[in-house]
Amino acid sequence: MTPLAPLVSGDLTVEPQMADADAIELFFRGRSNDRHPARVVVPYVSEAMGAALTRSIALRLHFETLEYMNSSTITAIIQIIQEARGRGARLEMVFDATKSWQRLGFEALAVFAKGDELFKLVGIRP
Repeated sequence: MTPLAPLVSGDLTVEPQMADADAIELFFRGRSNDRHPARVVVPYVSEAMGAALTRSIALRLHFETLEYMNSSTITAIIQIIQEARGRGARLEMVFDATKSWQRLGFEALAVFAKGDELFKLVGIRP
């Protein structure tokens, strides 16, 4: 796969990294305030997910430096979780547990964890 270029959509930037051999990582930065972020974010993440599946590694999404996300972004994230489960991809989401808005939003997504290790939430305290 050709390395992904960063995604810039309005106030949101998603920067890909291949930090180590166990995951492709996407770092979400800025503000996800688009009314329809799924139109851009889901296809971008889907491409990275395909690359992760090809390499048999996880896809790790980092939200800890994200400044804001609206409810439409949560809907896009749920679509990503469902796609990953449908494709059998390992998906990890890292968030900042010291930011109450992130903690509340991401901990609500724990309902999608099925005990099969395909979906994992990681709350960090930087």
